Amino acid sequence: MNSMLIVDDDKAFCSVLTDTITAKGYEVQQAHNVYQAGLVAETFNPEFVLIDLKMPGASGLELIPKLLAIDPQTRIVVLTGYASISTAVEAIKLGAVHYLSKPVSTDEILSAFHKHEGDPTVPVQSETLTLSAAEKEHIVSAYERNKRNISATARELGMHRRTLQRKLEKLR
Repeated sequence: MNSMLIVDDDKAFCSVLTDTITAKGYEVQQAHNVYQAGLVAETFNPEFVLIDLKMPGASGLELIPKLLAIDPQTRIVVLTGYASISTAVEAIKLGAVHYLSKPVSTDEILSAFHKHEGDPTVPVQSETLTLSAAEKEHIVSAYERNKRNISATARELGMHRRTLQRKLEKLR
């Protein structure tokens, strides 16, 4: 039986996804933060791990090297509602096999674990980012680079801390 660890702070999402993936023949465990996921992974040793990027405390990106240190064969997919190019690149560089943006189907999640090569036929978007999308990308990138520290990110971006907090709230 295949084993999977789902790491997401949204307990309702975890519960529904666990039921769906269990019905497809997987043994599934859940964790709701990076620390808890590390503990579960040490005893459960999952073949597959689905990690949410943005959780209270440490980012899901910080979990990738920890999981691969436990078992280098673990296949990791990052799933996020806060997708950005910079976090996608970092996730892959850290060892994730794929990066998905919510919403996504269970079948898309499961197939992402089994993709072993890139797809050169993926269409390249011809349109440029909108101003709001570029701003979001820039803010999220700076926020992750500053380890989700609002004050440091605000200083880097040259904006007031409260303004940055409001912008981050809108991105949720």
